[in-house]
Amino acid sequence: METKKYLVIQDHTTDYPEPISFAKGALLTVGERYDGPEGWEDWLFCETPGQKGGWVPAQIIKFVKDKTAISLEDYTARELNARKGEVLIGTKTINGWVWCKSNDSLESGWIPLANLQETYQ
Repeated sequence: METKKYLVIQDHTTDYPEPISFAKGALLTVGERYDGPEGWEDWLFCETPGQKGGWVPAQIIKFVKDKTAISLEDYTARELNARKGEVLIGTKTINGWVWCKSNDSLESGWIPLANLQETYQ
């Protein structure tokens, strides 16, 4: 797993305080495809029993019939709240988002790539 350091160049605060999370093999009901001005491709709104729905990258699901799919890996839609000037460690980039860990705390989550600038410090 390749890690990269990022400088937060724009604040990010989640709009989803109760993110969807599931384990590999979870059964999902797939709804709409995200279509917004940001250019984030291949995000699908999914639901799984006992949770609120959330956005899931299309690459980590396999359709089994119509709107039913299974998860190909563990996943959480948790977003990382970050402030301009923070340094984060990114470990995975997918569909315009980066999974990051805060350098200052144990918190981790997704943040839009557009809010980050790769740094070599």
